Amino acid sequence: MDIIRWLFDATFTVGAEHILWREVIGNAFGLASALGGLRRKVWAWPVGIVGNVLLFTVFLGSWFGGSPLPDMLGQAGRQVMFIAVSVYGWVRWRQAQQADGGAGSVAVHPRWASWAERAGIVVAMAAGTFGFAWLFGKLGSWAPLPDAWIFMGSLLATYGMARGWVEFWLIWVAVDAVGVPLLLAGGYYATAAMYLFYGGFTIVGFFVWWRVNRVERLAAAADEEPVAA
Repeated sequence: MDIIRWLFDATFTVGAEHILWREVIGNAFGLASALGGLRRKVWAWPVGIVGNVLLFTVFLGSWFGGSPLPDMLGQAGRQVMFIAVSVYGWVRWRQAQQADGGAGSVAVHPRWASWAERAGIVVAMAAGTFGFAWLFGKLGSWAPLPDAWIFMGSLLATYGMARGWVEFWLIWVAVDAVGVPLLLAGGYYATAAMYLFYGGFTIVGFFVWWRVNRVERLAAAADEEPVAA
C-alpha cells in the first residue's frame, strides 16, 4: 500500500512546476508499447495497457489525489478506449503470430488500407470528433473540440495498428499535432514532451512499416513468378 500511495502522490519539480511521477511512468510504458508496435511484437499491447491505467488516474486528477490541473475527460476516456481496443489488438496479433509460426514470429504484416477503409477513416474522424466534442462539452471538458480530435484520432490509430494498416502512423501524427499545444496549455508538461517525441517517432514508424510492406510485396511477387523450363 505504501508503494501505491507513493505512486499516487510522488512528484518532482522542474522550474516552478510540480510533475507527477505517475504521469512520467505512464508515458514511459506508452513509449515502450510504441517501440514494441514498431517491431510488431505482441507484448506491445499489455505494456501499453499498464501505461493507460496510470494515465487515466493522471487526467482525472480531481478523482485521484486532488491534482490542481484541470481534468481532461477526453484524455481520460481515451485511456479507457485504449484498454478496450488494446485487448482486441492483443488477441488479433497473437492469433496472427500463431498462424505465422508461433512465438518469436512477427505479429502482423503491414498493409495499406483500401480506399474504402480510408474513406471510412475520414468519415469516422469527422463525425466522431464533432460528436464527442458535443459530449465532452456537456460533461464539462476543459477543451472539448481538441479533446475530441485526440480521442477519435487515438481510437482510429489504435484500431489501425491492430489491423496492420501502414496509415495508422500518420493518424498519430495528426493527433500529436493537436495534443502537444493542448497539453502544454493544460499544464501536463511530461505528457506534452512525450507527445512531441512521439511526433518524430511516428514519422519514423511510418517509413519503417512502409519499407516492410514493400519488401514483403516484392518477395511475394518474386515467389509467384513462373520458373523457366
